[in-house]
Amino acid sequence: MPKRSIKRNLSPQFKFQVALEALKEVRSINEIAATNKVHPSQVTTWKKELREGGSLLFERKNARNRELEDQETHPAELERTLGKIVLEKEFLVKKCKQLGIEP
Repeated sequence: MPKRSIKRNLSPQFKFQVALEALKEVRSINEIAATNKVHPSQVTTWKKELREGGSLLFERKNARNRELEDQETHPAELERTLGKIVLEKEFLVKKCKQLGIEP
């Protein structure tokens, strides 16, 4: 009967430690993978993710909040603009009827 692999749920802390060790490049990826009982390609993936996303750790939390606020205010601006356009249309339709023009 074939051996079935059991999927392990690894903690983010564990992944960070392994990726950090890989970034230090003191030992090879294969040695780190064997020590931690994970596949070398997984270690490489975590290392790449840490290298690319590590700057987010030092990003100001206020910057993220400002992004969310900008996203929240944008729909409000669109609603105001839409309301203004609807009012203008109603006004123009009313004036067209008064002047006997087909809207």
